[in-house]
Amino acid sequence: MRAWRLRTFFGALLGGLWLSGCAHQGAMSPAASPSQSATGTTTVPATSPVTSPATSQEWAALGRQQALRTRPEQRGPARNLILVVGDGMGITTLTAARIFAGQQQGLAGEEFRLSFEQLPYSALVKTYNTDRQTPDSAGTMTALVTGHKTDAGVLSVGAGVERGNCSSLNDPATQSDQALPTLFDLARRLNKRTAIVTTTRITHATPAALYAHSVERNWESDDAMTAAARRQGCHDIASQLLQAHQLGQGPDIIVGGGRRHFVPEAQGGRRQDGQDLIAQWQALPNAGVLQTRAQLQHANLARGRWLGLFADSHLPYIDQRPASVPSLQDMVQQVYAGVKDQPDGYVLVIEAGRIDHAHHDGNAQRALRETYELHQTMQWLLAQVNFDDTLVMVTADHSHTLTLQGYPTRGNPILGLVHSNDEHGEAMAEPWLLDDGKPYTSLSYRNGPGAVDSQQRPKLQPSQVADIDFRQPALVPLESETHGGEDVAVYAAGPWAHLVGGTLEQHWLYHVMQHALTANPE
Repeated sequence: MRAWRLRTFFGALLGGLWLSGCAHQGAMSPAASPSQSATGTTTVPATSPVTSPATSQEWAALGRQQALRTRPEQRGPARNLILVVGDGMGITTLTAARIFAGQQQGLAGEEFRLSFEQLPYSALVKTYNTDRQTPDSAGTMTALVTGHKTDAGVLSVGAGVERGNCSSLNDPATQSDQALPTLFDLARRLNKRTAIVTTTRITHATPAALYAHSVERNWESDDAMTAAARRQGCHDIASQLLQAHQLGQGPDIIVGGGRRHFVPEAQGGRRQDGQDLIAQWQALPNAGVLQTRAQLQHANLARGRWLGLFADSHLPYIDQRPASVPSLQDMVQQVYAGVKDQPDGYVLVIEAGRIDHAHHDGNAQRALRETYELHQTMQWLLAQVNFDDTLVMVTADHSHTLTLQGYPTRGNPILGLVHSNDEHGEAMAEPWLLDDGKPYTSLSYRNGPGAVDSQQRPKLQPSQVADIDFRQPALVPLESETHGGEDVAVYAAGPWAHLVGGTLEQHWLYHVMQHALTANPE
C-alpha cells in the first residue's frame, strides 16, 4: 500500500485534528478557481484544483505546466493596497499548514497549496533587525511599513534611538526627529481610506507600528511606562492612537483586541491615568466603537472612523473563541466592505497575529489552525479583489524554530507520530521507534516549554499528540519558544508585483508598495 493511499489507516487521527472550534466560521470550503469577481474584473484564483500525480509521467506533465505558466507584469499605478502579515509564519509553518489544510480535505496534504501561495510572484525576505540577527515584531513591522530597518523593540522610529529613552527620539547630532512616516501617512497624503485588522491587541507591536512612534513596544498603556518615561513626556501606544484620531490622522478603521489598554482599572482595564479612551474616541464626530461580533456585522464602515475592541487582550484562539467574538474572516469581510468603494482607493493591513503566540507556547496545532484561518480568509478575499488596480502582498514578519523532520511517510498526519517507510518504500503500519524504543513527532521546536530530558522522553501515544493543548517536543528548555532568524516568504500579485523576486531586504517591500501607489500611469 503506497503512503498516499493510507487515508483509512490515518483517518481516526485526522478526525481528531478537525477544526472543531470554528462553528460560527463554517467548515473549510471546497477548492475553487474563480477567474472573475461579481463585477467581472480580473482576479487571481484563490485556489486551484489539487492534483496528486500517480505516475512519473503525470509528475513530469504537471511540472511542465507549472514551469511554463505565464506571469503578468503590470506597471500602472495601484489604486489599492492590501498588506497581509502572518505573524511568525515562517517557511516551516507554511509547509506544515499546507499539509494540515490538505489533510482536512482528506488529501495526503503535501500536494495542497494555501490560497495565497498561488499568487504569481514570490521571494525570500531577510528579517534581521539593525541590532539583532533574530528579530522581533516591532523592528520587522517597522521595516515593512516605513522602509527603514531599525532596532528590536521600537516602533516606527529610527535606529538612532535608545530603547526606553524618550529623549533619544530627537537626534542631537542632526537635530532631527527619529519618528518615521508610515505607510498610512503615505496613504493619507493620497486621500486613501486606511484600515487595520488584527487578531492581537491593536496596541501590540505589529498593528501599532502603523500609527505609533515609540521607543518601547511594551508601553501599550501607561501602566507599563517607567517614571522616567512619564517625566520625559512619553505617550503610551493606546493614547497615541486616540491622539491621532483627534487630529484626523491614524487609521480610519482599526479592529482587533486590547480593550484593557483603553480603560482604567476601575472599569477592568489597566490604565493608571483614569482615562477612558473608548469614551473619548466615541465622543468625537463621525466616530464609532464596536465591541461584539453582532455590532461589527451591522456597522457601515464605509464612512466615519471606527474602533473595534472585541476582547480584553488578544482575540481568543479559534478553538476557544466564543460566538460573540468575530473571526479573522468576519473582520476582513466587514472591513473590506468599508474600504472597497472609496473613490481614491484604500490601504488595508491584515495581521493573523496568534500564529506567533501559539508558537511561543510550543503549540504547533494552534499555530497551524491560525494559519489555516488566514488561508480561508485569503481564499475569500482574493476572489473579491481586482488585481488590475490592487497590489496584494502576503508575508511574515519573522519565523520561529519549528522544524519538520524525521522521514515521515507521504500523507503522515502532520501533527501525529512519525510513520516512515520500510526497505521497499512502503508505509510502515506502526510508528517509527528511536533507539530508546519510543516514537517521536515530525514537528518539533529547537527550544521552548515543550523541552524534555532526552534520557526521560515520554512514550507518546496518538491521542496525546492529537490533543489541542499538546506541546511539541523541544530541545532547549525555555519558558517561551523564540523567534527564528531565517528568511521568510512573500507572495504578491497586482501592479508592480513583478518587483518581488529573489532574496530581498525586508524594508525593500515598503518601497515596492510606495512605488506601486505613486507610479504614474503609462
